Amino acid sequence: MTAIVLDDVHKRFGQARALRGISARIAAGRLTGLVGPDGAGKTTLIRLMAGLLTPDQGQLRVAGLDPVQDSEVLAESVGYMPQRFGLYEDLTVQENLHLYAELRGVAKADYRATLDRLLAFTRLEPFTDRLAGRLSGGMKQKLGLACALITSPKVLLLDEPGVGVDPVSRQDLWRMVQALTGEGMAVVWATAYLEEAEQCEEVLLMNEGRLHFSGRPEALTERLRHRCFRLASAGDKRALLAQVLARPDVRDATIQGECVRVVLAEGTTGAGAALASLGEVSAAPPRFEDAFIDLLGGGPGGHSPLADRMPAVTTRGDRVSCRHLTRRFGDFVAADDVSFTVRPGEIMGLLGPNGAGKSTTFKMLCGLLKPSSGEARVAGVDLRHGASDAKLRLGYMAQKFSLYGLLSVRQNLSFYAGVYGLRGREKRARIREMIEGFQLEPLLDSAPDQLSLGFKQRLALACALMHRPPILFLDEPTSGVDPITRREFWTHINGLVSKGVTVLVTTHFMDEAEYCDRVALMYRGRVIALDTPDALKARAGQGASMEQAFIHLIEAQAHG
Repeated sequence: MTAIVLDDVHKRFGQARALRGISARIAAGRLTGLVGPDGAGKTTLIRLMAGLLTPDQGQLRVAGLDPVQDSEVLAESVGYMPQRFGLYEDLTVQENLHLYAELRGVAKADYRATLDRLLAFTRLEPFTDRLAGRLSGGMKQKLGLACALITSPKVLLLDEPGVGVDPVSRQDLWRMVQALTGEGMAVVWATAYLEEAEQCEEVLLMNEGRLHFSGRPEALTERLRHRCFRLASAGDKRALLAQVLARPDVRDATIQGECVRVVLAEGTTGAGAALASLGEVSAAPPRFEDAFIDLLGGGPGGHSPLADRMPAVTTRGDRVSCRHLTRRFGDFVAADDVSFTVRPGEIMGLLGPNGAGKSTTFKMLCGLLKPSSGEARVAGVDLRHGASDAKLRLGYMAQKFSLYGLLSVRQNLSFYAGVYGLRGREKRARIREMIEGFQLEPLLDSAPDQLSLGFKQRLALACALMHRPPILFLDEPTSGVDPITRREFWTHINGLVSKGVTVLVTTHFMDEAEYCDRVALMYRGRVIALDTPDALKARAGQGASMEQAFIHLIEAQAHG
């Protein structure tokens, strides 16, 4: 049974063509992924399905209704969860559900049964009296999902529900969504995360407002059979990645633990021999992400002109260290006896579920939050006595952008250059360097809020790098951005590390953890594992992915 019909749908915003003739069928009782990079048109299409926008051309039918003409009736048949779901953070979980039940016209006689069902379904019963603003990222998404399901819709539209959510919480979201499709509901899950797309029964792959593929994910993945390889070498894996990406016969490449994962261009002959001169070659199964990058023309390359301009960092000794670092908020211990060191030119990953204490630890190491006990040192400076001095030696990209919405892109760059003590000719040169390195020229007079998520992230990283810091702290730097933009970021990060820059990074994106030299896994404020990505994967069993390792180690700790 067809739940949604799209027939030659077009949508413009001024001169920008957001959708260019989208035609597709979305089945009831199935999970359909709406996949594409930043600016592909995913959110525009979902808002059309929800009746919040009107198409300029073409027709839609959702649950048998016209979203424009039948907008009032449609609200009962469609649940919609936007990217920034409208939870009221000063209301409790229970109060949010009551409010949405009132807004959606749920009969008072049905309140108790409806809310009890949704609380049980989302496993939020123990948290009904907690303020929404105090929920973890994963629990906020579950509450948002419960609010979207308040009328038992026939169609559920989810716009990037996995953004900022850790793998364990994402697993819970998948469990809930698969239960809904089993009951006959049509679920559309918009995402730029390709691991999520791979779990969908059908995918619509979009780019620049056009539909490039419609079908089962494995049908697209199969096109790359015999083109994917692992390349192992005893040398520097980041240098090997840059070397591989410079080859004309390579479509894409990423770091995977101590190996480099390579996707060769279509029609490449003697594939294994072509790479054998660089190291030991073995075949790898293709992934949906490989097919996605290949379909869009390949990855962005492995050379960072930004890193070319960065002088080599020569400081010796541990760049970042913490010993018995603890932070309490009343009776709650957010970070509990955390100890580790980060060596010069190393990428250290700080991983953990939402609420594990990663951002609290980060803020203490940046001098933004005073520890309750313990010691933190950055660039040899004890943060208890020299936090201001340490801040000038590090670049910090916050999880929620520290950009100023009332200033233009140009003014944000100028402001941050001044904050870091740059003046005159040097200041102008650094700003120009960032504009060119992150392709910001066309956007200089725009406000940050007008930028796509990918360009917001570029601007935030540019501001953090303005003073050429020897230490870089990145708190979920690519949350929500598409795979191509993530590759651009890691090209810059790898290039900076090759110059001796030390990086501490948090991420919920397990493919990014593969780029790290070591990973510290946190749970309930404590470091429960500290090792290389390959060693952590080995603890979860032969052939385990980084995501499987994360879930295995967290669940073992939770149930141990």
